[in-house]
Amino acid sequence: MNDITQNFGTLYHPKSVLVFYETKGSNTDVYVEHFDMDKNGNPINAHPLTVKEANVLAKALNTEQEKNIALLKPSGILPTNILHINPNPENGSVIWYTKAQQRQLYFVDSLQIPNGIAEVPPMLWKASKNSLSVFALANDRRPNEKTKLFHTPYFNIYEDGKVCMGTVSVDIKKSASVEEFVQAWEHYFFNSYFSHLLGNHNPIKGNCINLWKDLINTAKPFPKEVLKPNNKTLKNLL
Repeated sequence: MNDITQNFGTLYHPKSVLVFYETKGSNTDVYVEHFDMDKNGNPINAHPLTVKEANVLAKALNTEQEKNIALLKPSGILPTNILHINPNPENGSVIWYTKAQQRQLYFVDSLQIPNGIAEVPPMLWKASKNSLSVFALANDRRPNEKTKLFHTPYFNIYEDGKVCMGTVSVDIKKSASVEEFVQAWEHYFFNSYFSHLLGNHNPIKGNCINLWKDLINTAKPFPKEVLKPNNKTLKNLL
């Protein structure tokens, strides 16, 4: 028999129950009753909520709130490629850039482009917990508000830069540091399969399929002259 105990997650056992009572009428009053739980999970020992028990509850709520607030906090010195952070727990976002680099790319069979490594252009990224937009850059210099943006030369991307993630299941931790957040989105983007152009949008000057057929598994630098401007600057994303 296999020992699978190492695969068990943390087990939580019911310890107590709170019941809130409220009077009827225009001047409502609230009373909180605390129940202990026996070994079978049944409520016992009913009594008014004590100050000590209330403090334990408050501490638990504060800990959960701190986890949410921790979203997008840097784990150390802020990485130099991070351009802007909105740390709002509900709709926070990060804008960052990456220099020209070699990446492993994946394509669906119908495109007849082999999977492999290719040079990709410098990129500007903007992501929230649930969405990603990407743009190409003309060079590796750190962007500023006036930096002109270009369409990225990939499939599965709308004309406004938003990425269609298809069936990719995006799961960003609520307490993800900015480093974890950026790494996760780059992983999701480059490890999903490129499949098709969206609508009538051709992201480059030329044929996108032929471009990647020519670049995959070669040491050719990405031909930046094929990039198409999209009439946006970094300031438009802030």
